[in-house]
Amino acid sequence: MSDALVQVRNLKKYFPVRRGVFQRVVAHVKAVDDVTFSVGAGETLGLVGESGCGKTTVGRTILRLLEPTAGEMIFDGKPVFQLRGRELRSLRREMQIIFQDPYSSLNPRMTVGSIVGEGMAVHRLAYGAERRKKVQDLLDKVGLSPNHVNRYPHEFSGGQRQRIGIARALAVNPRFIVCDEAVSALDVSIQSQILNLLQDLKREFQFSYLFIAHDLSVVEHISDRVAVMYLGEIAEVAPADEIYKKPLHPYTQALLSAIPAPDPTQKSKRVLLPGDVPSPLNPPSGCRFHPRCPVAEEICKQVVPPAVDVGGGHFARCHLVKPDGTAPRISQKLPAAAAAPAPPPAS
Repeated sequence: MSDALVQVRNLKKYFPVRRGVFQRVVAHVKAVDDVTFSVGAGETLGLVGESGCGKTTVGRTILRLLEPTAGEMIFDGKPVFQLRGRELRSLRREMQIIFQDPYSSLNPRMTVGSIVGEGMAVHRLAYGAERRKKVQDLLDKVGLSPNHVNRYPHEFSGGQRQRIGIARALAVNPRFIVCDEAVSALDVSIQSQILNLLQDLKREFQFSYLFIAHDLSVVEHISDRVAVMYLGEIAEVAPADEIYKKPLHPYTQALLSAIPAPDPTQKSKRVLLPGDVPSPLNPPSGCRFHPRCPVAEEICKQVVPPAVDVGGGHFARCHLVKPDGTAPRISQKLPAAAAAPAPPPAS
């Protein structure tokens, strides 16, 4: 994407494993291994995958909350991984994060006004009465009362705390926000409120989002494009509508089959993959999905698959995907999971 606001190229993040008296490095956990993607101005990219696939590590590494092992991150033409000191602090204004846990991400000893206004103080954006007024305006914008500025986090529910976290992210007028499982800890009814709030704010301020989640139905609701991760690598990237209608990678097909149907009497078509997720400490050779893939061939075990471009911004890392968009359907290779019995009628 030539007009991309964020460009991540060949990103790697390895965590050392140390053992022995001298704590020598004996191996590395390859949490993120050669990940490339882009996010356009005003665009939402959904990043999905199983727990432990490296989604959160990607988000924290591109914001420099974790230092990368290799690769580059370009934000509006600036090489983020090469910045230091004042330049990096200035850039942090442009990029913010909404954390997953609305309980542990807020300092319980600080008032809401101090939490939301802290970024303004650090970046010297507003002082005194002006800062308080801006904090109150932000609270009102995210659906809280301006009178909450003197309250503490323990006085709020989970959904209200997440709104405080959103207000904190907005306080410095960023252009790019990483939403790290921002609604996964909330009730379903509260999730929809927060998602609608994020979309309203995006329309008003033209933010770009990296929306990290494991719930594909949530990602479909908010994303313009979707990237699917598996064991530290991106398996498939496509516009949201297309990836839900025509998933090409076998892993994407399996994930989409797990979305629950709204009608409880409808038979499930879920595909159950064999085996367990391999360890990122010692990932499989070739395609990392091949030990669980029902359509894997010999080449999949030996050669790392290239990213096949099928047009329209749709890419899939699979040897069996053809440039014309044809791909094997795993639902034809594995039996679908048995449908859950219908619930008994209420007495």
